[in-house]
Amino acid sequence: MDSEKTKNQIAYSGVEGAFAHIVAKKAFPGYLLIAYANFEEAYNAVLENRCSAAVLPIENSYVGEVGPVLDLMVGGNLVADDIISYQISQNLLGVKGAKTEDIKKVISHSQALAQCEHYIRKHSFEEVLAPNTAIAAKEVSELGDIHLAAIASKETATLYGLDILQANINEMKDNTTKFAVLRKEYIKHINSESSNSFMLIFTVNNVAGALSKAISVISEYGFNMKVLRSRPSHQKAWEYYFYVEAEGHIDSPDGVKMLEKLKEVCNLVKIAGKFN
Repeated sequence: MDSEKTKNQIAYSGVEGAFAHIVAKKAFPGYLLIAYANFEEAYNAVLENRCSAAVLPIENSYVGEVGPVLDLMVGGNLVADDIISYQISQNLLGVKGAKTEDIKKVISHSQALAQCEHYIRKHSFEEVLAPNTAIAAKEVSELGDIHLAAIASKETATLYGLDILQANINEMKDNTTKFAVLRKEYIKHINSESSNSFMLIFTVNNVAGALSKAISVISEYGFNMKVLRSRPSHQKAWEYYFYVEAEGHIDSPDGVKMLEKLKEVCNLVKIAGKFN
């Protein structure tokens, strides 16, 4: 594919109206946004030079990490060049003429359903999983069933001709999702020392106190950990990798020393992103 064409193409997961689409449109005005069916396909579009970047969610303030995307970052070679925080408003969307009391089932992505769990339980709705919130809205529109509603953005209501039966149904009102801009190489921060935050992924040796030592090393060199999460490695039973977001210049002399010392107590050390 022509490199100039690829440069102006951005991948996201879902369809038009998905939160990743909304964020990508704001972050890359004038670019051609390419929809992919799932996170892995969007990620691979960048690996295979079909797009210059992918915009994918990595964490929600209420539900937590988006595990499949973090797994891709562990196993793949893309790096996070930027992190974009976007406040998410989930809404109950139905076909024209439907009312909240008509609804028996709600369809949405698992993260959206989790963000609205109390509302769903209160109304005794049956949950139906969809690959994406916008895909859910599109399906409701196509089926035309007054007993089925989608949980999705207000933008999708306009796109697919649905009514907003109830707005802002998410449990946490400050419901924010962080999206990573994933690339093959750093573009935004030509001078890597200008980035003041980083993502670090590591696995520790299977010995007592190894995780504690790794955390101590990061703190010893003055880096403030804002996020620390663990995920199954999917390589071996009961083996985990650890994901850290921290403040500081990872390419500074202290950052270089910290990484060298961290490798003494870890099997894997990987810088997954640098951003402001």
